[in-house]
Amino acid sequence: MSQRPPASATSSVAHSTRLSRPWRLTLLVVIAAGLVLVTWQAARLAREQALSSLTDEAHNELRLSAEGLRGHLSRHDYLAEMLASREVVHRFLATPDKLEAMPVNRLLDSVRETADVSDIYLLNRQGDTLAASNWQRPDTFIGQNYRFRDYYQDAVAGRLGRFHGLGTSSKARGYYFSAPIWLANHEAQTADGVMVVKLLLDSVEAAWASQSAELMVTDRDGIIFMASREELRLHALHPLSQAQRQALRDSRRYAAAPLPPAGLETLERRPDGGQIVSFRQGPLAGTPYLRLRREMPEFDWQMHILKPLTPVQTAQWQAALLAGGLYGMVAMAGGYGWQRRRLRREREQFADRERRTLARARDELERNVERRTRDLVDSNRRLSDEIEERRRAEQSLRQTRDELVQAAKLAVLGQLAAGINHELNQPLAAVRAYAENARRFLEQGRADTTDANLAQIVELTERMAEISAQLKQFSRPSGDTLTAVSVPACFGYALRLYQARLNEAGVEVIYAWPEAETWVRADLVRLEQVLVNLIGNALQAMSETPAPCLTLAIEPVDDKVRLSVADNGPGIEAAHLARVFEPFFTTKSPGSGLGLGLSISSRIIDDLGGRLTVGNQPQGGAIFTVTLPADTAPRRDTSSLQEPSSHA
Repeated sequence: MSQRPPASATSSVAHSTRLSRPWRLTLLVVIAAGLVLVTWQAARLAREQALSSLTDEAHNELRLSAEGLRGHLSRHDYLAEMLASREVVHRFLATPDKLEAMPVNRLLDSVRETADVSDIYLLNRQGDTLAASNWQRPDTFIGQNYRFRDYYQDAVAGRLGRFHGLGTSSKARGYYFSAPIWLANHEAQTADGVMVVKLLLDSVEAAWASQSAELMVTDRDGIIFMASREELRLHALHPLSQAQRQALRDSRRYAAAPLPPAGLETLERRPDGGQIVSFRQGPLAGTPYLRLRREMPEFDWQMHILKPLTPVQTAQWQAALLAGGLYGMVAMAGGYGWQRRRLRREREQFADRERRTLARARDELERNVERRTRDLVDSNRRLSDEIEERRRAEQSLRQTRDELVQAAKLAVLGQLAAGINHELNQPLAAVRAYAENARRFLEQGRADTTDANLAQIVELTERMAEISAQLKQFSRPSGDTLTAVSVPACFGYALRLYQARLNEAGVEVIYAWPEAETWVRADLVRLEQVLVNLIGNALQAMSETPAPCLTLAIEPVDDKVRLSVADNGPGIEAAHLARVFEPFFTTKSPGSGLGLGLSISSRIIDDLGGRLTVGNQPQGGAIFTVTLPADTAPRRDTSSLQEPSSHA
């Protein structure tokens, strides 16, 4: 029989529970406060370190950029003095004649192009421009007066002038070098003329634009004269007073430029002299920058560099995240130790269940693999049987097709039999006559005459042998190797087979092919069979034509060759054109053919990598065109390949 716990014990447990809840809350607050403190301190230290590194980097970039600007300007420092000492300049300045101006203009233009400066021009004592490198341009400086410019006033007083500002004509920013010109007395208070060289600074700014920092050059009034960004140029670093604006207007240094404020705002001043700044408007607004300055006293300029604080902000975030992560890892280490034992016990239980599950799955997988393997073996066996059966069927089909091609050849031979019989009967009759005469001549003892008759008999038998050889060549099986085949030779062979029919029907044969022998990539026997079939069909189509004409054409086209056989027969009906190459399709009378010739010919040309097409000619008659790949053959004697006569 169970007993209830004492009331005091229950109260003690409840009290313990009530005490543990505030403790857990306090612990969470302490951990959160520690996390905030650690991340803030890490971010602050990382910011100072990143700012120090960024300041060193900015100092180096600022120094290199300032030295680069000095070097760029110093490379052209000598030009004005050098040109001021030229004799041709002195002569022209002494007697400013238009004829003397041309050599000076050309000299200034040549030096301008060589030194890669913007403009060079010569001023007289009154500030009028007498000669200029831009003398050929519509906006030439010649005739302009620049006595208001500081560089003129310095040089005419005997000093070397240096000046920056906007051009009054071109409105382009530039740096000006001026030098006095003395014709005789160097001790005079006023120089006789002034030589001025204008240098554009676009190339320097283009080099600055490729850097990660923003660079600016300001004059003593705080006007941004040069900048890596076009949006900052000709802006005032700070708002200008009315007196400053009036002085700038009087000097015409920046012409009528409005010189609006750049909107630069200082957010923090650093102990090392740097400043954290931002822009209130413009494309750079919203991004804080580290700003450093460097004096350039020889030009009365200040160079500024603005480095984005993106690396500093990134370092702050990284340090805060790293510190917070480490702090969180330390905080979680205690909880991990407490959880470890419980998790280990649960993991062991889970692993035991997993082992049993995996064992069952492995057994099931082995059974499935065994069953699938048997199925796969059976499928492979059936597939092998099907492949072998298909191979036998393809072999039988290929053999049947070859036999069909050979049968088509024999069918053509049958059509040629009448003509061949006529060709052989004439020499046979002649042989018989010559033989009977030779026997009589022998009886009469006329040996010379007998020998002549026997020679005629030999010649006739050779002719009959040639006729039978042509039939034998046509009936032989074709091969599978493609070689270079002469197209005129193939046409000549096909025509020789039909020579008797051509003569009998009085067919005019027209040859339309180039003088040079044309070669294609094909099989000789199969190509001859196609041409024999096409010519035979053409002759049969012209059987009722009063003046039959057969046209054989060869046309090389790029890497192909077109062979065409055309007749002037009745042509092919439009409804039959699409079915001409179908097996057993024929428009001939029963007993005149099986309708396989054109189908076999089309298949042969396809196997040769070509194409056989059919059409009707505008003037009447059908035309069959064979297109095959072109080929070249080694040079050899082709004198035996003679064209048949144009009239059979």
